[in-house]
Amino acid sequence: MRKRALIVAGSLLLCLAVLVLVLGIGRWYRPMAGGDRLWISPGNVIRSLVGAEGVSDRDRVVVTGLRLPRALAALCIGAALASAGAAFQGLFRNPLVEPRILGVSSAAAVGAAGGILLGMPQPSIQMAAFVMGLGGMGLSWALARRFGASLLVLVIAGIVVSSGFDALLGLTRYVADPHSVLPGITHWLLGGLGTVRWAALWPLLAACGVGFTALMLLRWRLNALSLDEREAHALGVPVRRLRLVVILAGTLLTAASVATAGVISWVGLLVPHAARALVGPGHARLLPASALLGALLVLCLDTIARSAVPGEIPLGILTGLLGAPLFALLLLRRLAGAGGWR
Repeated sequence: MRKRALIVAGSLLLCLAVLVLVLGIGRWYRPMAGGDRLWISPGNVIRSLVGAEGVSDRDRVVVTGLRLPRALAALCIGAALASAGAAFQGLFRNPLVEPRILGVSSAAAVGAAGGILLGMPQPSIQMAAFVMGLGGMGLSWALARRFGASLLVLVIAGIVVSSGFDALLGLTRYVADPHSVLPGITHWLLGGLGTVRWAALWPLLAACGVGFTALMLLRWRLNALSLDEREAHALGVPVRRLRLVVILAGTLLTAASVATAGVISWVGLLVPHAARALVGPGHARLLPASALLGALLVLCLDTIARSAVPGEIPLGILTGLLGAPLFALLLLRRLAGAGGWR
């Protein structure tokens, strides 16, 4: 118990240290000029956060008004996607499952693209993406219930729903004005946190707080879902009800993340594998470890995205560039452990 408390405390201190460090890294954009590198020392970052004197107004605005809400959103989104991925991999008993398996991301992308096409303001676009993401999961669940509600049928229903929404997304991009509307849709689909301010952060924190709390409350029962359904029933686990709650919680985490930052791939697939290698398969340790690693990963990648070049690299591109080779390495290790290619 004491060792676990020390691990939790050390993890929180690590998150705080990385947060303070990345809040000092970035660029400062002036009117009619490009982006200049603006390094703020950790001491000035802490003074800005606590409201102490001895910090310029510019540094205080940059830290608390621009970088802090974006960094908190990165932490929240990374934790949400990674914990949802860990829960879904345990639920479906498949290490290749990710949060997008039930059509949430594709449906949310259609909602956001439709909002951009109709000229909605940013909060309305995020709300449309969030509602459509939940609707995509609901459609997958309803379709699966119609044909048996087994895990295999649910996965197939998710693939069907994702394909349908991908077609609708293609249609939306086809009819969008290529000069004024299509670039906005494309930029959103690539993922990023450039538009996140305090107003957009609070709904994200609320939705992710509810979803993650639900998964943590069910962390012990999630282990039972790795068993055969009849064995889980024999242990007194209400499998179908538990399955629905886990799916709702994971969908809430995924939809909120996609609505805020666009489509960010690979985090929900790869981070749970790294966490599982560190703490084992038990969800009591796996969920918080996945959340921590995912939060740190997205925070570091977002820092690179906004500070590496004078413009900004879409976050989805960075996760893809990192995720593809890591997934190939993971696949090769699994094949080698299984005795070679089959």
